[in-house]
Amino acid sequence: MKNRICILLIFLLAGMFLRAQDSLLYHYLNTASQNNPEVKARFYEYRAALEKIPQAGTLPDPKLAFGYFISPVETRNGPQNAKISLTQMFPWFGTLDAKKAVAASRAKAKYEAFEDAKSKLFFDVKAVYYDLYFIRKNIAIIRENIELLKTFKRLALIKIESGKSSAVDALRIAMEMNDMTNKLALWRDKWLVNVVKFNHLLNLDEQDSIAVPERLREDDFLLSKEAALDSIAHFNHRLKRLDFLQESFVNQEEWSRRQGYPDVLLGLDYAAIGRSGASPSAGRDALMLKVGISIPLYRKKYAAMVQEAKFNQLAAKEKQHNASHLVSDLLEKTFAGYEDAVRRIALYHEQTELANRTIKLLEDEYANSGKSFEEILRMQRKVLQYEVALEKARTDKQAAIAFMEFLMGN
Repeated sequence: MKNRICILLIFLLAGMFLRAQDSLLYHYLNTASQNNPEVKARFYEYRAALEKIPQAGTLPDPKLAFGYFISPVETRNGPQNAKISLTQMFPWFGTLDAKKAVAASRAKAKYEAFEDAKSKLFFDVKAVYYDLYFIRKNIAIIRENIELLKTFKRLALIKIESGKSSAVDALRIAMEMNDMTNKLALWRDKWLVNVVKFNHLLNLDEQDSIAVPERLREDDFLLSKEAALDSIAHFNHRLKRLDFLQESFVNQEEWSRRQGYPDVLLGLDYAAIGRSGASPSAGRDALMLKVGISIPLYRKKYAAMVQEAKFNQLAAKEKQHNASHLVSDLLEKTFAGYEDAVRRIALYHEQTELANRTIKLLEDEYANSGKSFEEILRMQRKVLQYEVALEKARTDKQAAIAFMEFLMGN
């Protein structure tokens, strides 16, 4: 019963830790989405594109004109003193709808560009976040090794004083510690560089501190490669943006074709007539209704507009094919990297365990006979390499998952 309670507590604590890690990363992603200038610029471009839709669907402004006769024109009913004219031009049926469709498709393309920028930002934040974790683990591993070397140094000095060892062992430890100290300084510099990069992604102050977890959560990629490719085909934001661009050029072709149809003009003229003469209708103002059409006489212009839209459709289609191939290649490469990281995690787990067991045996042998000290240092370097490689494999695995999620539009 007690064992079950202990196991349950372990799982609860692990769950709390993983939720805290998720919450920490979610906080940074949320901050980046709200603050990053590139994402904000894409969003404002999308909002600006939305404002073009009502502009495209609006009739041309009516024209109002006023004319005053300096020398009144005499008519049977009296002199014309002034004239007011109001006209409205109406595009051919469906022209405004086609123009609105063009603006709507381009606004959708702008939205996909915004979503793509946000997805790319999320991947960048995750990638640098994982790099920071890896750097922090490197620093911790090197510090542990320095402390271990100090222990070895004390043991070596005891052996030297007892005559069971040579002073060379102490010198070797000093050299190893110098190397470790130099590596520690290098990784600290890398930490500072990546903190600045991370804060720039979040648009925060360069000196703001960054929190990373003690242990990186190891998620698995749950989709097969085929399912991921299918998801990319449907949800990748760059491919969807090119879809909407192609759609906008289809609508532009229809709009260009309707540009070659005549526009209809409706108008009203009002003439102010002065009182003069003996006619019974003398002084009665005149009202005239006008109807007219524009004559799209120069057909080459409209034919060129239609051809331009068709060529743009072909260009967008070819760009989409090329982008689809590039994205598929990226998925293939990233999926292979993910599987390699999974294999490396298993390998370095086992290698680290074997190396630690070997060191334990060598330490016992050195304590008894004073021999194998150089082999202990060599094996300790192996352990350091395996520990670092294990953490690198963990970060590579999570970075590969993050990139595949970006390709799938997440």
